[in-house]
Amino acid sequence: MNTPVPTTDGAPFRRRLFNRYTVIAFVAGAALAGGVGVTALAGGMNGCSHGMMMGGMHGAADVSAHVDHMLKHLYVEIDATDAQKAKIDPLVKQAVSDLIPLHSQLNTAHNQVMQAMTQTPVDRASLEAARVEHLQLADQASKRFVQLIADVGDVLTPAQRKALSDHLEHMHGMMPHS
Repeated sequence: MNTPVPTTDGAPFRRRLFNRYTVIAFVAGAALAGGVGVTALAGGMNGCSHGMMMGGMHGAADVSAHVDHMLKHLYVEIDATDAQKAKIDPLVKQAVSDLIPLHSQLNTAHNQVMQAMTQTPVDRASLEAARVEHLQLADQASKRFVQLIADVGDVLTPAQRKALSDHLEHMHGMMPHS
């Protein structure tokens, strides 16, 4: 896997970090990585998973059904017990509930960028405001993801955490990178 070398301003690293955390946030948030690798909560992510979750499914029932489906795959991957499933389900569903609103906020920031670009001259202040908003939303998503991972990690055995980690790494390698 090719890893872009960070530039002086760290842009490729930040983009990769943002992608990784938002990708994993929705992976984890939408099913604790659910074995399927849905990798995008935040707008601006590329890949079929983003379109599937954010473009193709709009209702809470759709998201809930997808989360349930992904959790079933995850539980097989990590050989979860019924007691663990009962603890993990609400953790993941709460994380999804917390993370989904970030998507619409990112869409708003994206629309702000598109509008600023059409101004004559280009509205640099709006572009900067949108950039700052994107970074804040990425930070929120990554914090929520870390909380979810820690909470779920408390439920899993060391061997299950290793299986989950291996699976996430495998899925990460399969996802398109910006």
